[in-house]
Amino acid sequence: MRILIADRLAGFVSQVLESAGCAVTVDASLKGPALAEALQRVDPDVLVVRSTKITPDHLARAGRLSLIVRAGAGTNTIAVDQASARGVYVANCPGRNAIAVAELTMGHLINLDRRIVDNVESLRAGRWEKKRLGRARGLHGRTLALLGIGQIGREVIKRAHAFGIQVRAWSRSLTAEQAEALGVTFAATPLEACRGADMLSIHLAKTAETEGLVGSDLLEALAPGAYVVHTARGGIVDEKALIDAMDSRNIRAGLDVYTNEPAGGDPLFTDDAIGRHPNMYGTHHIGASTDQATESVGHEVIRIIQTYQLEGSVLNCVNLAQETAATHLLVVRHADRVGVLASVLNALKGDDVNVQEMENIVFRGATAACARIQINCPPSPATLAMLESNPDIFATSLVSLEG
Repeated sequence: MRILIADRLAGFVSQVLESAGCAVTVDASLKGPALAEALQRVDPDVLVVRSTKITPDHLARAGRLSLIVRAGAGTNTIAVDQASARGVYVANCPGRNAIAVAELTMGHLINLDRRIVDNVESLRAGRWEKKRLGRARGLHGRTLALLGIGQIGREVIKRAHAFGIQVRAWSRSLTAEQAEALGVTFAATPLEACRGADMLSIHLAKTAETEGLVGSDLLEALAPGAYVVHTARGGIVDEKALIDAMDSRNIRAGLDVYTNEPAGGDPLFTDDAIGRHPNMYGTHHIGASTDQATESVGHEVIRIIQTYQLEGSVLNCVNLAQETAATHLLVVRHADRVGVLASVLNALKGDDVNVQEMENIVFRGATAACARIQINCPPSPATLAMLESNPDIFATSLVSLEG
């Protein structure tokens, strides 16, 4: 199996995969056209990326590619729809950086309250400004609006509780019962979570529904002078609305992600409106950048690839169909012999029946097997009769999946 690692991962990843018999090429500098050329040259079975963008053109250059592993949680940098159209699996490593991002979230909240960055900057400039910088509200007993209760959000809840912070949470899948079990107040909408809250932290995936979700309505619902922390994905927060809120309501923001982040190795951040605002304390999209998170992600990348190599199954696959066009299940109990299943599939082809999903289970002794074939329409009675007449087929049954 040929593997191309096009981002910086823990060093042991390539070593472990090579020891398992894989041919591994590592080049963390590959981006854009250079990555397209490498995909054509290396022609890998598996591509591993972290933040590198994968476009339809990249996919078109990789003839053998069958699996893309995102060494992180989000897959918005990968052309997932085009990968699906080419039958390429896309897998991710959810939760492996959850603790790292939660730690940074709490760091931002503490800094927004105690203005640690301003204190350091003042001292380095040779100034003693205890009177100006010595005032803080404190976090204990304050209310945090939490949007997104995935693994990162749950890690934030644990740490917020340790600080004595009250959490009011919203997530599309969160129920009142789940909220109670987590020790948080249930909010039916993002607006309800934000209303009157002293702090807001965002941990949502970027989708068509969440893009621009945190706009003027949510920001205006927060308490005056509230703290906003965003460590999820750029674009979820409307940065113009945030700037307005920082200007008009003294909102302070701790951002790790931005709408317009530099591409590749570009060292310049040119979005001055958000970057230079005195109420914004930014970090450089470093939420997952701890040694612990990198090692954890590396172990998960290895687990995904080795499972695929040995079993052909893909862990954490994000682009399998949730529903198919299957209307019926054809169950065929048959002799475990060469050509039996081929005859079944040929018979279905003759009826213009398309297979949606299929599994074939072999019984102990390897003399009999059972095939479960999901199909998009029922075969004709003649086809079923022909299958039943085959001496290598013990029995067939057809079950409707509709209704």
